[in-house]
Amino acid sequence: MQISMTLPTMLPHGRREVVEWCHAVDEGPFSSLAVPERVTFPSHHWVVELSAAAALTQRVRLWTTIVVLPAHDEVDVAKQLASIDRLCEGRLTVGVGVGGRDHDYLAIGGSPRRKWQRLDEQVARMRSIWAGDPPFEGADPVGPPPVQFGGPPLVSGSMGPKALARAARWADGIDDASTIFRVEADATAAAFERIRTAWTDAGRSDRPHISVSVWYALGDGSQERLRDYAYRYLRIMGEGFAKSCAGLVECYTPEALRGAVATLRDLGCDELFLVPTTADVTELDRTREALGM
Repeated sequence: MQISMTLPTMLPHGRREVVEWCHAVDEGPFSSLAVPERVTFPSHHWVVELSAAAALTQRVRLWTTIVVLPAHDEVDVAKQLASIDRLCEGRLTVGVGVGGRDHDYLAIGGSPRRKWQRLDEQVARMRSIWAGDPPFEGADPVGPPPVQFGGPPLVSGSMGPKALARAARWADGIDDASTIFRVEADATAAAFERIRTAWTDAGRSDRPHISVSVWYALGDGSQERLRDYAYRYLRIMGEGFAKSCAGLVECYTPEALRGAVATLRDLGCDELFLVPTTADVTELDRTREALGM
């Protein structure tokens, strides 16, 4: 199982932190570096953050976890992603999904209506754009062409049976969100089995790349910091829900983090994205020490 890192995109930070995190992650031993998206939140724009990571790294694979694609124009996003794929020389994997907050749609003039159907349509159109097809008859192609033939790999942020069945028609893998608070062996095993079953039911012979994310904190005040992060992130869903979920988080000690990693590895997870709850780059030192990396 690959162990990867997420930029502290959802936390207050600036140029210094972006440079420090990108350089430190790129030095190793993490496999990938991810950037999430959220609009109505004090987070940096995913395109800006990902472009910076493309310029500041040379080794790690870059991911989006995830872009809320139906909130955007897919031709514009295809052009942005192709540009980033060229900046990072073909190290990009794109996670897309529908998100969980209508506010992210409404704030930028999008609509959450038919979001799953539109996601399917948008993925097909992005691949058409990357193949060099013009956006409409008589138009020039939308460039630049991505470095990776056919475009970057596309991973779907899906969980339910219907969403997984749709994703199995076009995705290279699934980014599962069921472990974000804590890793429960039985629940996670069931989630992974649903993913693999969706691939089989779709008649596919390839294996889905299964990735997950886990919020975590280490060092002084780690439990309070992790719970505060979860509460602030989820408060849009309601005070009661946010407080309840904040009480579920578990990865705030080295032992708990090692346990989560071991469980995911045993269950056949392909890639774990650790999500830091501080912009202090020394968290990477604590992480490497805790995991013996």
